[in-house]
Amino acid sequence: MSIPVIPFERGSILDVPAAYRELRVKEGIARVRTPAGDEVWLVSGYEDARKLFNDPRLGRSHPEPDKAARLSGSALIGGPQGDVATEKAEHDRMRKLFMPSFSARRMKALSDHVGSLVEERLDHIAKLAPPVDLHAELSFPLPVLVICQLLGVPFEDREYFSGVSARMGDMLDLKKGEAAREEMGVYVAGLIERKRREPAEDVLSDLANELDDDGTIAQLAGTLLFAGHETTVNRIDFGVLLLLANPGQLDLLRADPALAPGAVEEILRVASPSLHGLPRYAHEDIEIGGRTIRRGEAIVITPGVANRDERIYPDPDVFDIRRPQTDPHLSFGYGPRFCVGASLARVELEAVFSRLFQRFPTLRLAVPIEELPHKVGRITQGFASLPVTW
Repeated sequence: MSIPVIPFERGSILDVPAAYRELRVKEGIARVRTPAGDEVWLVSGYEDARKLFNDPRLGRSHPEPDKAARLSGSALIGGPQGDVATEKAEHDRMRKLFMPSFSARRMKALSDHVGSLVEERLDHIAKLAPPVDLHAELSFPLPVLVICQLLGVPFEDREYFSGVSARMGDMLDLKKGEAAREEMGVYVAGLIERKRREPAEDVLSDLANELDDDGTIAQLAGTLLFAGHETTVNRIDFGVLLLLANPGQLDLLRADPALAPGAVEEILRVASPSLHGLPRYAHEDIEIGGRTIRRGEAIVITPGVANRDERIYPDPDVFDIRRPQTDPHLSFGYGPRFCVGASLARVELEAVFSRLFQRFPTLRLAVPIEELPHKVGRITQGFASLPVTW
């Protein structure tokens, strides 16, 4: 029997291919082949994904890195990272350092400021003659501005580090991605040096005060800078498209902007800018779902697919902003692998979706969805532009 190759092709950018569900129903945790040509275990079920996010026997590191299966040519998610002996301790230490900066309480305090930034962007858009590229005028600059302020990165450097981020997220050229990651580290190391001389109220200053290892800080902060804007940019774009594609749901949100938090959770559940999945490696043999994952074997957890598991979510492909939040989606991971920036992303998305369609009630796409230009060869995929009119 031939082994299927992931990611499966999808018809519409807003859909998750039915082939994932068919494979899950037929095999549960299934053997598949990655774009790099290696065999891995595909985890597409909600309960299996949640268990494995929570399993200390899995990690980003590999017992024998040279033998590790690769997901792709990506420097960020293509293959193993870190060291088996130190990964857990390092992960726990870094979470402890970052958690206060991204606590739900601190993010709630930030929400008024983020709301003001959204209103400034919407005021700016209102002065432009449509069609307007919403990606360039809102989806991109807002998360970049917020993460810059939070970390203490100069906003005027946004074009530079966004270019480096794009190269870091390259799925096709490992050397290009690794060089960009190194470049980002050098850039952030320079900022840390400045923070030691001129500390401010920001995360980089906090880290520079707590840690002596500038290389570790630079790598972590560089990854945070990448993740802190790339993923939220895409969720704003996809959220706009999901609401426009579901006019009944958009009517509900326009009539009651207090539904924005539920709309955001449903956008996070349904939107799947990338179907590449998250690679993990077994540090010991693991029995799960009737399968034995041997030490050193790779699994790929696909949160965007698990978020549409019909055993958890009734009518999983239906976009419903009033869906009960009984089983939280896995878009931010779970347990010890839950994203430290989740509260920040929620604050930004709620600020956007409680205001955008209030300010522009007739907002609509200026071109058919099929004609929107996609980013290609990138981890985060998404759109190069989002032309809208009103």
